[in-house]
Amino acid sequence: MQERQIYFGHGAAYAVDRPKTECAVTAPILLRDAVDADLASIRDIYNHAVEHSTAIWNEVLVDVDNRRQWWNARIAKGYPVLVAVVDGKVAGYASYGDWRAFDGYRHTVEHSVYVDREARGAGIGEQLMRALIERAAAGNVHVMIAGIEAENAASIRLHEKLGFRVVGTFSEVGIKFGRWLDLTCMELRILS
Repeated sequence: MQERQIYFGHGAAYAVDRPKTECAVTAPILLRDAVDADLASIRDIYNHAVEHSTAIWNEVLVDVDNRRQWWNARIAKGYPVLVAVVDGKVAGYASYGDWRAFDGYRHTVEHSVYVDREARGAGIGEQLMRALIERAAAGNVHVMIAGIEAENAASIRLHEKLGFRVVGTFSEVGIKFGRWLDLTCMELRILS
């Protein structure tokens, strides 16, 4: 069964159908650009992923100042930082940044998207990704790259649903929780 969902981003409203789930999210989902007041929530979502998942290959927790520096760096380069807000609370965020720091890669970005543990399964990650892809197209991005821990089948499926394709897997290029991790790389060609 589908449910009509309205969300907003980049000055316009969008209606999407999303599957009904058993997720606790039942209120409308608002997508907007992040503001300074969102950084504590972004930090909390990030730190939870650091502590409990292989979505982020980092083992160091960050503070709000770290997220502010990250946010300011993205904004300074014209890159979006989007948040999904449910009942006045940040339920997820997404952004993209440089893929590699060489001029020849200036039209290629790598994205990140994270959803609060209590809001997963409600389609928030997909909505954030769709809005991020739209922003990338408006920003003259040619290709968006996703680096996903190879065992994260749900993320790989979501990216495939959005048109990404697997271009390869690097074996044992990261380590976390005492085990080697493989990295599946996916790409989406946005502009021809």
